[in-house]
Amino acid sequence: MASRTGDLVSQVHPAHQLDLDPLLRYASANVSGFPSSPSHFKVSQFGHGQSNPTFLLEAGSGATVKRYVLRKKPPGKLLPSAHAVDREFQVLRALGDHTAVPVPKAFCLCTDPNIIGTAFYIMEFLEGRIFIDAKLPGVAPERRRAIYRATAKALASLHSANVDAIGLGRYGRRDNYCNRQIERWAKQYIASTAEGKPASNPKMFQLIGWLRQNVPPEDLSGTTAGLVHGDFRVDNLVFHPIEDRVIGILDWELSTLGNQMSDVAYSCLPYLVDYGNGGVDQGFELTGIPEGIPSQAEFLEDYCSAAGKPWPAVAWKFYIALALFRGASIFTGIYNRWLMGNASGGERAQNSGVRANCLIDFALSFIARKSVLPEFPPSDVSKGFSEERGRFVPSERVKVLRDKLIKFMEEHIYPMEREFSKLAQSESHWTVHPEEERLKELAKKEGLWNLWIPFDSAARVKKLIFKGVGHAFSNDGYNSLLGAGLSNLEYGYLCEIMGRSLWAPQVFNCGAPDTGNMEVLLRYGNEEQLHEWLIPLLEGKIRSGFAMTEPQVASSDATNIECSIKRQGDSYIINGTKWWTSGAMDPRCRILIVMGKTDFSAPKHKQQSMILVDIRTPGIHIKRPLTVFGFDDAPHGHAEISFDNVCVPAKNILLGEGHGFEIAQINFLYLILFTFLQGRLGPGRLHHCLRLIGAAERGMQLMAQRALSRKVFGKFIAEHGSFLSDIAKCRIEVERTRLLVLEAADQLDRLGNKKARGTLAMAKVAAPNTALKILDMAIQVHGAAGVSSDTVLAHLWAAARTLRIADGPDEVHLGTIAKLELQRAKL
Repeated sequence: MASRTGDLVSQVHPAHQLDLDPLLRYASANVSGFPSSPSHFKVSQFGHGQSNPTFLLEAGSGATVKRYVLRKKPPGKLLPSAHAVDREFQVLRALGDHTAVPVPKAFCLCTDPNIIGTAFYIMEFLEGRIFIDAKLPGVAPERRRAIYRATAKALASLHSANVDAIGLGRYGRRDNYCNRQIERWAKQYIASTAEGKPASNPKMFQLIGWLRQNVPPEDLSGTTAGLVHGDFRVDNLVFHPIEDRVIGILDWELSTLGNQMSDVAYSCLPYLVDYGNGGVDQGFELTGIPEGIPSQAEFLEDYCSAAGKPWPAVAWKFYIALALFRGASIFTGIYNRWLMGNASGGERAQNSGVRANCLIDFALSFIARKSVLPEFPPSDVSKGFSEERGRFVPSERVKVLRDKLIKFMEEHIYPMEREFSKLAQSESHWTVHPEEERLKELAKKEGLWNLWIPFDSAARVKKLIFKGVGHAFSNDGYNSLLGAGLSNLEYGYLCEIMGRSLWAPQVFNCGAPDTGNMEVLLRYGNEEQLHEWLIPLLEGKIRSGFAMTEPQVASSDATNIECSIKRQGDSYIINGTKWWTSGAMDPRCRILIVMGKTDFSAPKHKQQSMILVDIRTPGIHIKRPLTVFGFDDAPHGHAEISFDNVCVPAKNILLGEGHGFEIAQINFLYLILFTFLQGRLGPGRLHHCLRLIGAAERGMQLMAQRALSRKVFGKFIAEHGSFLSDIAKCRIEVERTRLLVLEAADQLDRLGNKKARGTLAMAKVAAPNTALKILDMAIQVHGAAGVSSDTVLAHLWAAARTLRIADGPDEVHLGTIAKLELQRAKL
């Protein structure tokens, strides 16, 4: 059964007695609505919890009594950095004032030790229920499920808080969170077991060593970091008195910024361990889950769905071990304070030393297991999601970014499209509109810059360039350069919006071919190459081109490439002709990634290599700009380029000779490469598909507006039955294609490129064909205006039609789909 919050108090512990007179004077003067001269003022102490002593204040006159909660530092000598009530107050105030995260209202913070001896703060008392036992005894099964779902939703809510927007951007370091947690709690453990205190456990240092060796790579960068509660569990939540929803998240003593999966793992400990009876027993997933409580995997799926997080199977062993290690260190500290006589919690504090050693033993046995979590979430597309969410509903964090992006498009991009188009059709078309550079700076300030970058690529760059220490960029500076740490699926919701305008992607530094080229450098560039080329590209100071397709061969089969890259001493000499080198006409273009053959006698798929070439190198001749259905796409452009004995330093080769196909999978979007490429997929493989959905939506919008404003044969176009039928069918096409593309993005995140290749091939066929169908109808509804340059429709149509070739011929994608289908039939 649940305990009422007001029932969890008892008399104040002798070691925690407060001087009531100065406290009453302070509260009356500083807490809004506090009775000024109450006839009744009572203080009692909450017995639940063993960290910062927490008290119930009751003040009033007659039958009117108001209740508040006071939380203070413990008395006596404390470990460094522990019990920072000022930080608790800071995070409660920020969340309460600026978000919908359920927290009690924080009234005031007092740092004057003359009032009650230590710093303290006063907050709202929440009348509700607290479930002390995670097994929820005495609760109906259907309500247990609802309570755990609400718990997952509350955790997702606090993890979705935009810390920069609410003033918590400097609440903690975002990078190397787990490493720092390991060292912090190791230090605290050593301090708690120093001479004259409880003896240390040698197994604890064995556990510390394992943790240090197994920190997940995503923790290094901090690009996916956010607000971390630090002690999130069901008994730190206040539920509504009668409804199964969270109204308050308590005990923020350990909160900071960092790796949020550590919170998730800590909240899952009851599934694995039970330390409610003085020792540590097996958790209920091992002894039997009470009816109604979801399995650990189901709870995790509820959280991941609500927060928009990827399935954590790969690193789950580490996160659980970290939670157990931290719990052991905390219990040791509590036991240490109990021995000194300044720990709250009574008998529970007395038994904490035993609990600490039991957790250490359990952690070592846990990391020895072969498997600790299913490889994939337990549900399929049709089940396992909360009533409020579908499979492809973006997280709160992505919603915030999407809303900002839509606002930016409406206020800055759409109004400038005509001006950009005018310049592109003028004699100065190979120049950059000054407004574009201004908008790029604005996009950076809005946090809408480089959103395409995946967290694992960002982590590699931080490790290689910044080495976790000082750099010319501030932490905030390079964090903003390396994006928001989004998954393919998360970025998909944003990429679609950018696709509604041909000019938008470059404003956010999310346009091709720069994204593909940056991804190549992110994954394969060495430190020197990253400094010379990647950083300027990330900053948007330069642009790039990708030189692969050749006019004299069918380049959809990349083994036909004839451009030669021959080693000559400390250099490579490049000879050949490339065309459709997108980006090469841009006056800001400084670097080309060129694919050619370094060894014509090697095995078929080991002949090709990629090399970085400064476009200003002697021997490079831009022969002409190419047009796409009459559009030259200035100032970006597409060029035919000849390479005549172009001499390039040997150090510019990417990943070494013979790795061209492996790298090409990042940048070259022809699906034929699927049959023999081994490298990892870059997010660029789906960007065109996602932008095409945006183009289709723009076509739908313009079509509907035209139909509602133009009359033909005596009535609006929108009143004609044939149009109504057609626009309804178009909406069906857009929605089902969007779901297919999002499914492909999700599979890339969860399953990887090999298992996702079939869905990806389907998306690459469906997306351009759907966009073309919608844009064609929009053009038809606009009549002559539709094929003119007075609207964006003709240009959008030309770009979509081109992608049926440039993003891989339909025939290649269909071949991949067919082969996979036939393989399934043979199984």
